[in-house]
Amino acid sequence: MADPLSLLRLARSEGVGPLTYRRLLARFAGPEEALAALPALAAAGGRAHPPRVPSPEEARREWEAVRRLGGRFLFLDEPGYPPLLAELANAPPVLAVLGDAALLAAPAIAIAGARNASANGLALAAQLAAELAPHLTIVSGLARGIDTAAHEGALRGGRTVAVIAGGLDVPYPAENAGLQRRIAETGAVVTEAPLGTEPLGRHFPKRNRVIAGLSLGLVVIEAAPRSGSLLTARLAAEAGREIFAVPGSPRDPRSRGGNDLLRQGAHLTETAEDVLANLPAHPALRRAALTGFAEPPPLWEDDAPGPDELERGRGEIPSLLGVEPVLVDEIARRCQLSLTAVRTVILELELAGRAECLPGDKVVRPADG
Repeated sequence: MADPLSLLRLARSEGVGPLTYRRLLARFAGPEEALAALPALAAAGGRAHPPRVPSPEEARREWEAVRRLGGRFLFLDEPGYPPLLAELANAPPVLAVLGDAALLAAPAIAIAGARNASANGLALAAQLAAELAPHLTIVSGLARGIDTAAHEGALRGGRTVAVIAGGLDVPYPAENAGLQRRIAETGAVVTEAPLGTEPLGRHFPKRNRVIAGLSLGLVVIEAAPRSGSLLTARLAAEAGREIFAVPGSPRDPRSRGGNDLLRQGAHLTETAEDVLANLPAHPALRRAALTGFAEPPPLWEDDAPGPDELERGRGEIPSLLGVEPVLVDEIARRCQLSLTAVRTVILELELAGRAECLPGDKVVRPADG
């Protein structure tokens, strides 16, 4: 097993996202070697100053602070990491967990919906969660509205997991601080954010992919078009999860998102039986029966590229990146370079802030890159 403090330092290093983290650990013998290589890789990608890397002392302070809260860390591809979440190509490199971390590996269903939910929507979310909780762990995002109702309903008859966008020590919204404590006592609270992180808008899509990744399926109860709940549904569908939606009045804007999901083939859901009858087996138990899950990103070929090939790639690849994602294979075809050379240059560019790797082995130029 790799040194956990080194893994934490790598995961918290500037420019190291989920895909880059995986590629670095695949390319180098361990996290220490990857950390040592970061300055040179970023410099080769055109970065003027070395990326910010937490010191061993900073990593130890975060580690000990999480332990004082009663929490622990889980690292991707290390024992204890939830296997269903690990199926995502962009699975978080590290999770901080309060409560029963083993619960993250149990069969689960996610519930998401409007923050400004109707009284009927709140009642249905609580009832559905209470009826499903004896059979499945209920996963939600601890937001106002449907999320809160789902967590409270689940606590009546089972256990629930709250996936939060900020640090474990920053309850959000503030009025759910007590609910978060109750969930940590009987279930689990999980985040990929460092301690002290105040949740901002950009953090919630990351949280939503964890909600989708931990669950066998997602139930949407009241969701407006272009809402966070529909983003979670899209992420869940891309990961091969089952999508469920509660129908609503066409006169209520909060029902339009769920009704659209039904038109697209989501399971019409009115009772717990509608969910239980349409869930697949857990991949950890019957992996061969599942299709559609995101695969981990392709990593490296056997042959190391030569310096001339790398230099040519550094000159040609940046101009091929645009605001629309492009397949790495397409870049290699256009440059007539080996995949290993292309992946090496893209890694350098990402660490320099000039490229962003996406699931599906695609790459894009950042908006500010």
